Amino acid sequence: MTSALEQLRVWLEERFGHGLGDAIRKKQVPRHRHSLWYYLGGMTLFLFLIQVVTGILLLLYYRPSPGEAFESVQFIMTKVQFGWLIRGLHAWAANLLILVAMLHMFSAFFLKAYRKPRELTWITGCLLFFIFLGFGFSGYLLPWNELAFFATKVGTEMMAAVPFIGEWLLTVFRGGEEVTGATLTRFFGFHVAVFPALTTLVLGIHLFLVQQLGMSVPPSVERAHRQSGQPLRAHPFFPGFLLRDLIGWYIALGILAALAALDPWELGVKADPFVPTPAGIKPEWYFLFLFQTLKVIPARLLWIEGEQLAVMLFGVVALLWVLVPFLDRNPEGRSGRVFTAVGAVAVAYIIGMTVWAW
Repeated sequence: MTSALEQLRVWLEERFGHGLGDAIRKKQVPRHRHSLWYYLGGMTLFLFLIQVVTGILLLLYYRPSPGEAFESVQFIMTKVQFGWLIRGLHAWAANLLILVAMLHMFSAFFLKAYRKPRELTWITGCLLFFIFLGFGFSGYLLPWNELAFFATKVGTEMMAAVPFIGEWLLTVFRGGEEVTGATLTRFFGFHVAVFPALTTLVLGIHLFLVQQLGMSVPPSVERAHRQSGQPLRAHPFFPGFLLRDLIGWYIALGILAALAALDPWELGVKADPFVPTPAGIKPEWYFLFLFQTLKVIPARLLWIEGEQLAVMLFGVVALLWVLVPFLDRNPEGRSGRVFTAVGAVAVAYIIGMTVWAW
């Protein structure tokens, strides 16, 4: 085994040189009391890879049409060997992916990892999170069951509240005025082609930037080491940090398998577009805070419709969130503390509105 690995190493170095191997061997990861948060990035990548593998397996049997989508998923769960497990892994990994990506994003925010020169690392990370939300929204409709159909109907209706282009957006995403087979086909295209292509591009840039710029150190840790004159502690990425990462992935895989086996993802009943929307239909948990905000906001505020105002505010907040590295001019000073407080309020708001809607 050792001889085969050595031959592979020599073969690769003869063709690509020593650059990659040297980079892996020389890469260092800072060690401090906040180092635990570094593992969230690798965990997000692992869960995305689970999504890719299980998604490809499901794609072998799935048929994206209103007359066959539900039946094909039913066939996967009842006839295909371990099909129920693959679908369960895909569904649970999708939810955990968004949760871990959200934790990774907020941890980077509170640890000021967006500081110079890592502005683009932050921006690409935020774009990846938005793409993951797109994955979740587009994939929710694909089983064509009752819950997914009406939740998608409610979710796409929010697009109509976008000022000026709302009706156009609604028509583009639905493929018409109502949620139909055209909507299913479009969401399938987004889910298996558009979003994977965007993810590959943005993820490649993000990983390149992390490799080039290294991992950020919190300002408090950086300041303490600067005052003490002691060099910052670090350990090699390979094998130490990578092995710990792999242990985390192994544990995550075990948790996913347990969730898929002990709490299988239900299929429900086939969607019927001609029945009224059932009471209590809600979007997935990661959109609940938006959903609840639209529910509690008044129908009209001054001359603006309440839904339009809420959508505009969320759009502005999302843009400001992406531009945080350019807005926080002094992350180690007063503005940094202000942004930390704003971030804490945002987290409390998201959790509070999500629990309320739940």
